[in-house]
Amino acid sequence: MLRLLRIRNLAVIEAVEVELEPGFNVLTGETGAGKSILVEAVGLLLGARASADLVRTGEVQATIEALFEDAEGGEVIVRREVTSQGRSRSFINGTLATAGSLRELADRLVELHGQHEHQTLLDPLSHLPLVDEAGGLAVHLEAVSSAWASMRRLQEQRDRARMDDREKAARLELIAFQLGEIEKAALKPGEDEELATSRQVLANAERIQRLCEESYSTLYESDHAVLSGLSQVWKRVGELAAIEPRFADQLDSRDAIKSQLEDMAFMLRRYADDIDASPARLQQVEDRLALLERLKRKYGPTLQDAIATGAALAREREMLTRSEEAAEDLDRLLADARQRYLEVARDLSRRRRSAAKQFASQIEAHLGQLAMARTRFEVRFNEGVDESSWGERGIDQAEFFVSPNVGEDLRPLARIVSGGELSRMMLALKTMAVADGAGKTLIFDEVDAGIGGEVAEVVGQKLSQLGGRFQVLCITHLPQIAARAATHYQIEKAVRGRRTVTSVQRLDAPGRIEEIGRMIGGRSVTDPVRASAREMLGASAKGKQKAKGESESR
Repeated sequence: MLRLLRIRNLAVIEAVEVELEPGFNVLTGETGAGKSILVEAVGLLLGARASADLVRTGEVQATIEALFEDAEGGEVIVRREVTSQGRSRSFINGTLATAGSLRELADRLVELHGQHEHQTLLDPLSHLPLVDEAGGLAVHLEAVSSAWASMRRLQEQRDRARMDDREKAARLELIAFQLGEIEKAALKPGEDEELATSRQVLANAERIQRLCEESYSTLYESDHAVLSGLSQVWKRVGELAAIEPRFADQLDSRDAIKSQLEDMAFMLRRYADDIDASPARLQQVEDRLALLERLKRKYGPTLQDAIATGAALAREREMLTRSEEAAEDLDRLLADARQRYLEVARDLSRRRRSAAKQFASQIEAHLGQLAMARTRFEVRFNEGVDESSWGERGIDQAEFFVSPNVGEDLRPLARIVSGGELSRMMLALKTMAVADGAGKTLIFDEVDAGIGGEVAEVVGQKLSQLGGRFQVLCITHLPQIAARAATHYQIEKAVRGRRTVTSVQRLDAPGRIEEIGRMIGGRSVTDPVRASAREMLGASAKGKQKAKGESESR
């Protein structure tokens, strides 16, 4: 859950700090006031690409900070800095972080849905991934992708094996160079991790030696050495055992304790003596690590991948030199790889068709809650197994077919639905996607595109219901949705000292009436418009109480 968002010098925002609440939060304001910049700021925190254009004119750096609370109640502080030269740095809990780390964090904490995202549903290519995600088919999809990559690699090797002499010579020359780099390095599995550990030790060698020497001295050499003092302890324990037999058991363990302490002392001395703390050794480790990193970038991404690349290049060199015989071997290997690909792809296809039925039922149920109660929804797959449709996602092509009106045939979604229906379908999909994402923040940037009237009230009700399970942030232009929020923020843009400044204000009850009145009637908020705003807020409050009562009765 996003608890605090602080922004400085980002676009038209000079300085903004927003404390957000659990439940359903809305952000409203005039068009161009800077509402979507807040969403863009969160996107930057979660790994989106930064640009120098985002830095406020005349400033050196833009800064975005956020305090998140995870599902276990722990706090996570994320900070992103973007300079006017376009460079950026990220921090998680004060430690430098990569964009990959930010995206991994985003997967756990936030679902961000930007403007016009519902338009992606018009592309049938986006439909199959949604079915796979809803069906939990990631493992099976990975198996298909791996089999496809193996088949394609063998296809390329077979094509090379049938090259003409000039092409073959050029390919062998490139292989000789690449394989020479890998073989000269004499890579060993896990070597990079071992060297990283060695670098850590060598960088701290002086401290390690000091700690070892101090510990050894305390155990063995100092005036009050532990091992020397133990003899006096055992002498006294022996006298105690003569008086009280229960101390006899302690005497039985004295040799083992002495032996363990002596072993520790000798290990400390040997370890300190064995450390080669010379700058030359540290430089040697650094140089080797740099070489491994360069080879991983070229042939990796991991060291094991680079070793595997070397083995593959060696096999390819052997096959190229064997010419036609190699091509025949590759034909056999390719046939096996093709069969393997078809096996896992057909298995995935069967699972997809089963998942698609459940997916369609869930979509219809969610659309029923969004004033599309009689909508029929179906996922249709291609018939037959046309090799031209094969790929890393399998042998399937799929498209969503919809009938939003009773008596109408199912037709491709892209041809018949309105913008409002698309928005509601995307909201239904996102609701399904986060069904088990406890503790997440859901951010919707203008989910109200293309809707209004009664449908807007239904969407507002749905977002309010989501606010009972998640923290929901929604940017909206519709008063029906804003009235459903538990917390309301107004975003305003003004000119101060010849500069445009955006501010964010949490509204109290009178402020909400004025803002919702503006959303209903425009800039001129009259008493009748205020009355309508009060009525809308009152109806929303009654609806929440009724929903709460029904939930408690169940």
